[in-house]
Amino acid sequence: MMSVKAHELQAAITAKGIAPLYLVTGGKNNVGRREVWEEDDYVLDQAVAVLKAAVLGGAAAGEGGAEDERGLDAFNYDLLYGDESDAAEILSYAGEAPVFAPRRLVLLKAAEKLPAREGEALLPYLATPCDFTTLAFVAARKLDERRKFTQTLYQHAIVVDCSPPSENQMPAWIRAEASRVGVRLNEEAVLLLKALALTLKASPGGSLYLVRRELEKLAAYVPEGSVAGPADVESVRGGEPGASVFDLAKAIGKRDLGRALYILARNLQAGEDPPRILGALAWQYRNIWKAKDLGWKGEVAELSRHFSESHLREAFQMFARTDSRLKGGSAGPPARVLESLLFALCGSPRDGAQPFLGQPRAREPQRAKSGGTKPISNVRTVRTGRTSTH
Repeated sequence: MMSVKAHELQAAITAKGIAPLYLVTGGKNNVGRREVWEEDDYVLDQAVAVLKAAVLGGAAAGEGGAEDERGLDAFNYDLLYGDESDAAEILSYAGEAPVFAPRRLVLLKAAEKLPAREGEALLPYLATPCDFTTLAFVAARKLDERRKFTQTLYQHAIVVDCSPPSENQMPAWIRAEASRVGVRLNEEAVLLLKALALTLKASPGGSLYLVRRELEKLAAYVPEGSVAGPADVESVRGGEPGASVFDLAKAIGKRDLGRALYILARNLQAGEDPPRILGALAWQYRNIWKAKDLGWKGEVAELSRHFSESHLREAFQMFARTDSRLKGGSAGPPARVLESLLFALCGSPRDGAQPFLGQPRAREPQRAKSGGTKPISNVRTVRTGRTSTH
């Protein structure tokens, strides 16, 4: 079995030519001790577009794999679906000779839905495929590896791994896509879009199409020659001005408790999930810490001047405690838990919350030394919405 990553497919075709069999599907990623199968519609569609361009020519492969049946391509391209086709139909199309072209393409989408009986009937063809046809199986979900059809396909086809970029790879992917649509991003905008992608990762079809759409809107919104920042990202997403996590952190930095409570209330009224609000705030604090530690420039760097290291250090401890209170279910309404956190972050104790070390008060009790600065990792950021807390 030969396997290539989706972004390596074009280079592999250029180096070795187009193959007669492909399996375009997700990939395995290890999460802890579990093996998780991941795929994203955007990556799948881009891989399909590469195959169509290689077999039919660039004009036939529209953006995202859109179908184009103009000219001779209509005679050399057939699209089938695993839950609607049988082996006889697939073999019939695969056996047709190309019309005024060296090769034809047969694309079978939803390959994971192909009945086992039909898959068994395809085994002889998989072992000796036609040399003038490229038969590509596209599976948006994992194929049953216990089936002989799957095992044979893995043995003879080139497997195109369409797992989405990892968290570490996401910034590079965002920059590359931004360059394709013609928009420049500063580092803070990249981080905000990364947080959006990670938040929406479990969305049906994945998150990359949604992020790509935001980049296209940014390209139309930001003046030519300008660099898009987080405020631009929030503007094109349609969130309520002044109600983002950046504005919440700004209010905390100014110790403006009233403003912080107002932003919290607006997001709760819009239906935002309290743990996600907490995660968004923790994410913003991580960026503030990085800005101080790495000497970043820009809006987050300006904001970081309002936060002492002792403030940040204790904030992460508070985030962890608040996360436990939200998940424990015994600390009262979630809104009140978050309000108590804001009282503490702004230096106004409530419900026993302690003020920050950076905010000295008379006869403040002695504190234990901090256990570290690592932020909580089980909460990320907030989902989309009209008044998003990004």
